Amino acid sequence: MRSTLAYWLLLLLTGGCAWLVAARAFAVTAEDLKPRQGEEVATFAGGCFWCTEADFEKVPGVIRAISGFSGGKEVNPTYEENSAGKTGHQEAVQVFFDPKKVSYADLVEYFWRHIDPTDAGGQFVDRGRQYRSVIFCHGDEQCRIAEASKKRLAASGVFGAKPIVTEIRPYESFYPAEDYHQDYAAKNPVRYRYYRWGSGRDQFLKKTWGDSPAAAAAKSDPATPTPAGPSPVPPPRTFAKPGPAELKKRLTPMQFEVTQREGTEPPYKNAYWDNKADGIYVDIVSGEPLFSSKDKYDSGTGWPSFTRPLEPGNIVEREDRHLFSQRTEIRSRYADSHLGHVFPDGPPPTGMRYCMNSAALRFVPKADLEKEGYGQYAKLFQ
Repeated sequence: MRSTLAYWLLLLLTGGCAWLVAARAFAVTAEDLKPRQGEEVATFAGGCFWCTEADFEKVPGVIRAISGFSGGKEVNPTYEENSAGKTGHQEAVQVFFDPKKVSYADLVEYFWRHIDPTDAGGQFVDRGRQYRSVIFCHGDEQCRIAEASKKRLAASGVFGAKPIVTEIRPYESFYPAEDYHQDYAAKNPVRYRYYRWGSGRDQFLKKTWGDSPAAAAAKSDPATPTPAGPSPVPPPRTFAKPGPAELKKRLTPMQFEVTQREGTEPPYKNAYWDNKADGIYVDIVSGEPLFSSKDKYDSGTGWPSFTRPLEPGNIVEREDRHLFSQRTEIRSRYADSHLGHVFPDGPPPTGMRYCMNSAALRFVPKADLEKEGYGQYAKLFQ
């Protein structure tokens, strides 16, 4: 963590690595590096491992996070060797988690919100290949989940036209860093805060994701049941909704009015009321899957209507007493977008009419499901 003049000054101010003194002992043992019963392991490189470790330790369901090195061929590298770029490794963190409380997909989504995935030259103030962002996947399933998540992030437009350059590579090895690096944020809170502030990391995250990208996972409820139906694609519990100012930049005026102010778009003058193509409809803000064209029908109202949701767990019903009548409002679970209303006057087999606003939805054609990370729904259209 030493590349610019500003950073050297920061190291001098905080004491630097040569002056680090552990406030409490933490020696990584061979047993610490093995998943225990009921645990799974994930490996992420997100720049400075002090920050990556501290961020993941906030996630409910994460049991322990260990700072170290991964991705290179050097056996048992030292911090000094790796900082000099001599080992081929990246600074990385081994994350051991309880899959009953937090999924691997959740961790990947959380990871995106704590790095700059468009930076190919390092992360924030730390420059060089040893600080590049990488997801090291343990097995084909983790690789599939990570690749799908990366595609969704690219399609989201969060970073505009910038490509997502974070590598996704099969995991090979991990070597723990020296003991004084473990739990560094907890052992050296003042020095850590100075370093983190000076790195520019949190300023970037706030600008990109809003006030608190970490809060979504830290405050999430690990006991929330998994939605019924096909396994939900994202967003997981770690989805961090952008603030109003950021949403106004991303959404059209009509999309913002509908999703954030419970507005209603004009009938027959919207994108999907007469769309007959095969595919799924996802939330315009979060991308969470909501409805399928298989359940869409012409209700004669001028708005897209469905007999049932694709993912019932992604739908929230609320009582709506506006307009001098009682109706049932439909909102998305993770983005909390206003979608429309549901009425008990639909056709069989459910008898329900989910009357939605096109402005709250984004249509993903069946040909693009795999490309955009919704491949598990392709079987619906075979």
